[in-house]
Amino acid sequence: MDPALLNLLRCPVTQQSLRLMTAAEAVDLGLEAQPVLLREDASMYYIFEDHGFPLVLPGTGKPVPGR
Repeated sequence: MDPALLNLLRCPVTQQSLRLMTAAEAVDLGLEAQPVLLREDASMYYIFEDHGFPLVLPGTGKPVPGR
C-alpha cells in the first residue's frame, strides 16, 4: 500500500491512525493470506476487499481477540 495513502486513512469511529498489520500479528489472528489494517490502539482491524482496497467504514472493523 502506498505510504501516502496509508497516512491519510483513519478509523471511521475513533479517527485513530491505521497501519498495516505485521505478518506475525496476522498469523496470530489466522489472517496470513491477506493484508490487514490495524488501528493505532491495536483493538480493531480492517480487512481488504477482494478488489484490493481496504473496507474502512463504520461497523466494518473487527475486534482483535483479547484486547
